[in-house]
Parts: sequence; structure tokens; C-alpha cells
Amino acid sequence: MSGTLYVVATPIGNLEDMTYRAVRILQEVSLIAAEDTRHSRKLLNHYGINTSLISYHEHNEESRSAQLIAKLQGEESIALISDAGTPCIADPGYRLVSRCRQEGIFVVAVPGPSAVVAALSISGLPTDAFRFVGFLPAKTHGRCQFFEQIKDEQQTIACYEAPHRLLSCLVDMVDVCGADRPIAVARELTKRHEELFSGTVAEALESFAQSAVKGELVLLLGPAPERQPEGTVRETLLRLREETELSWKEIVKQVAKEFGLPGSEVYKESLELR
Repeated sequence: MSGTLYVVATPIGNLEDMTYRAVRILQEVSLIAAEDTRHSRKLLNHYGINTSLISYHEHNEESRSAQLIAKLQGEESIALISDAGTPCIADPGYRLVSRCRQEGIFVVAVPGPSAVVAALSISGLPTDAFRFVGFLPAKTHGRCQFFEQIKDEQQTIACYEAPHRLLSCLVDMVDVCGADRPIAVARELTKRHEELFSGTVAEALESFAQSAVKGELVLLLGPAPERQPEGTVRETLLRLREETELSWKEIVKQVAKEFGLPGSEVYKESLELR
């Protein structure tokens, strides 16, 4: 027998976003592992929660995990919380969860607020497929390398960015991804000065250059426009036949997909070339 590790989501700004279940769990566990105990104590005081706190952050993850595992194996239950939102999502915690899994300790999610999901839900950008990449690289070179990797992706890219780097980030986006790429910038979600910008990357750069940017940010870069195939169907068939060792069947399938045409139509075209 062992205790249970509860991964508890907490508000990202508005304290009313705390769930009834989260409050109950935080009252019932033996210990709460918090990213910043001083910050978390304000939340606990607001809900009259007197459970003991212990720090758990990126600088003490390894040593603290061993200590928490020992308590869990001693049949104590522990709640893991971050400063805001859902733990382990671009926040400390996954190492502890991983060790619990290895040791056979039960891990339970207590879901709630998540900045990236909240931003996606109101952005108006496609959400049927998206990629969350956490925080962007801090330096221009690293950011540009990353943007080169994702500039052609056909899904929304979600990330976090620091307010003092927003303008530099948008400049790099314009250079690599294009000025007309759609973007949404969510700022201070659930807080008094919540803002959602929606437009192109160039328009975002112009808008946020007007005054100093403050608060927590979520950036959502819309999918890249679909690339139009070069040349005609016949030219593409001939090129693939000359440059590859694919069979005619494979070539027809690839060209049909590339041009968005029925396979039968491309097959007829290929027959005339054989």
C-alpha cells in the first residue's frame, strides 16, 4: 500500500476558477508540494486550507522527488501544484510523476485551468490539430532556427513567451514565417486586464509596439498556407518517373495526393505517358 500523488490544477489568475474537488483534495492530503510556497500560501489562505507546504521546483526536483516518494511509500498522500495552471505542463513535476509510475504509486489528475487550452478555446484558430512547444528559445538565433522547423506546419503552434521578448519574437516570426501568417496573442488570461489580439503577425508587431507589454502571454501561430504544387500533373508524373524508383502505382498515388485530385484522373494521365 502507498499514498496517492494528486496532480492538482490551480487558477491562472482568477481565484474563482478553483474547483470544488481541488479544494477538497488540498484539504485532505498530508502535504502539498508547491513550486513557490509563498505564492501558493496566498491561494490556500483564500480557501482556508491549512495543509503543510513543501517547495518543489526545477532547482530541487531531483532531491525533493526522493523525499516525496518516501512519504508516498509511507502511505501519505501528497498534492502537487504549480504557481498557476496545471502542473507538469511547461512546469516542474513530470520527473516526480515518472518516478511514481516506476514505483507503482497511484497518480491522480485533478484537472482545471490551463493557459494554453484557455487561449486556444477563444483564439478562433484551428484546434483540431495543434502543437504545444512550451517556452520559445530566449535568443534570436535559437528562435529563428525553431521557426524554420515549424514554418510549414499545417497545425496551430501554441507557445509561451515572456513579455519583454514579445517584440523580438514577432520580428523573427515576420522574417521566417511571413508577415501575413495568422496569429493570436492572449495576455493576462482570466485577470482584470485580459486581452486577446487576433490578426496577422505584422499587425501584432505594430499593435504591441505602441506601449510596453506586461503580463503572462500565450502565442498561437496559425497553420501555414497549403503549398501549391509546382508544374502540371503531367510534368510531375514525368519528373517522379525520371528522378525516383517508385512504381507507376506509387507515383500516381503521390501525385493525386499532392494535387488533391482523384486517383483515377491521375491514372488516366499516366496511361498516356507509358
